[in-house]
Amino acid sequence: MTAIPFSDLGGTTAEIRAEVEAGWRELLDSNAWVGGAVVDRFEQAWAEYCRTDHAIGVANGTDALHLVLRGLGIGAGDEVIVPANTFIATAEAVVLAGARPRFVDVDPDSLLLTPEALDAAVNSSTAAVLPVHLYGHMADIAGLGAVARRHGIALIEDAAQAHGAARDGIRAGSAGTAACFSFYPGKNLGAFGDGGAVTTDDRALAATVRSLANHGRSEEDRYHHPNIGTNSRLDALQAVVLRAKLARLDEWTRRRRGIVAAYRERVTGLPMRLVEPEPGVDSAWHLLVARVAERDRVRADLAELGVQTGIHYPVPCHEQGAYSQWADGPYPVASRTAKQIVSLPLHPHMTVAEVDVVVEALAKVLVMEEPDDDLG
Repeated sequence: MTAIPFSDLGGTTAEIRAEVEAGWRELLDSNAWVGGAVVDRFEQAWAEYCRTDHAIGVANGTDALHLVLRGLGIGAGDEVIVPANTFIATAEAVVLAGARPRFVDVDPDSLLLTPEALDAAVNSSTAAVLPVHLYGHMADIAGLGAVARRHGIALIEDAAQAHGAARDGIRAGSAGTAACFSFYPGKNLGAFGDGGAVTTDDRALAATVRSLANHGRSEEDRYHHPNIGTNSRLDALQAVVLRAKLARLDEWTRRRRGIVAAYRERVTGLPMRLVEPEPGVDSAWHLLVARVAERDRVRADLAELGVQTGIHYPVPCHEQGAYSQWADGPYPVASRTAKQIVSLPLHPHMTVAEVDVVVEALAKVLVMEEPDDDLG
């Protein structure tokens, strides 16, 4: 039996259980299951939290990306720049919109897309860039935005792992043309199922995304469909959950940062390297990722000692069978680090005592390791 779980949703669920049960009872009485006042209230609260004018709830984070691309008219013949090491949904949304993903390698320290790499990758077909705030660490959104504006392309934040993160005072979700969030249960702000949202200050784009997510329906007349849309609406049940959790998100983020600080103090001297945010970043710490040699053996040994880990992600996008057709690399950083990264246990209700158990286990399984120059 795993002594230290990689994540534990039980604590966050327990905190909001009574509030959610009350909200669901109200829905049972109203029978307003799709849209309605509950969803409107969450959208308003999420827009305010992200410091944007608009938030549109959708069915999941992948749809959020896809709908923004379509809402901007990006499709056949267009190219969208995507970091090579991200969850496959980032590239998937580009292909679903009819465009081509252009994979770009990442910074060897932050593992994020850089302004320099973006600038070198833009060509005459480039319509947008999708920087990913991986692990909760915000990319250099000001630098990326400057490059995007110079080339006249859209900047769409993939903020699926960055709820509440900020960089130089800029909140994730507020810096680009639009931003896309996932509310998958394991996210820092997670629903009790799938869910997602788009944030933007662009009123016209917000209206288009809302239409596309609701079968292309007109805002003025629900029986007219000027757009070819899809069915991607946020359920009222999930809006109840998300609104209850949103009230606690900052506190849960504070706890995550405290746990990371405890890890930092304790792993000093071990032959491993934490993937840290860049200067000026207040990370949401969705994941605590370390780079180690012999990653698969280390994970197996940790499991034997009762410590559960994850990998985010073991196969870069350009090495995935369905997406390798768009790979024109090489992508040495993404390919190398995909074999090194391991995600350590981290959640808001984790204790320092549990951190001690994890670090003690790491010391046992890493003690025979020689430092790997590739980790630096």
